[in-house]
Amino acid sequence: MPTSSEQISERYAALKDEVGTGVTVVVATKYLSVDELQVLADAGVDVVGENRAQDLEAKHARYGEAFRWHFIGHLQSRKAKTVNAICELCHSLDSESAAAKLTIPALVEVNLSGEPTKSGVAPEELGSFLELYDDVRGLMTMPAATTDPETSRPAFRRLRELAAEHGLTMLSMGTSQDYRVAVEEGATHIRVGSSIFGDRRPQ
Repeated sequence: MPTSSEQISERYAALKDEVGTGVTVVVATKYLSVDELQVLADAGVDVVGENRAQDLEAKHARYGEAFRWHFIGHLQSRKAKTVNAICELCHSLDSESAAAKLTIPALVEVNLSGEPTKSGVAPEELGSFLELYDDVRGLMTMPAATTDPETSRPAFRRLRELAAEHGLTMLSMGTSQDYRVAVEEGATHIRVGSSIFGDRRPQ
């Protein structure tokens, strides 16, 4: 991670300028420690996305109103209470049990890759799933991992089509590897990490 908030700030500002005012840049903090979030706060990052409820609690306890908090990881129903208390938006609703306990605006995660290891509602089951929750604002997807951003385009386009079919407006799609393609296909939220602070995944 770059050591200075100035470096983070420059990258963050450049990315926001690139994608435009209609796209919310959610900075993914999965691989950042509690202490490292201070650099993001100093750099003026305003929206962060966390994958784990326990990390969300710890980071929010330290930084509170410094950020707007989104939940972007797999949502377990037993963790919904934590997400409800802290976050303004959940990007990853995909189970009936979680829908029964979530109380904040949500995006439904759709599994467009067909990979059994990925979370998400199957596209053909989306209509019936949407009946389970009153405050769905849009859809989210995680395409298959790829080194070619264009490979993600069909999934992003299909997500946009599904949202339109169901009268939904928010689209959370695109990460550091393919956010440009996602924005071209109508993303309203992108979830980025390495493009802001470098690759922090465990080696």
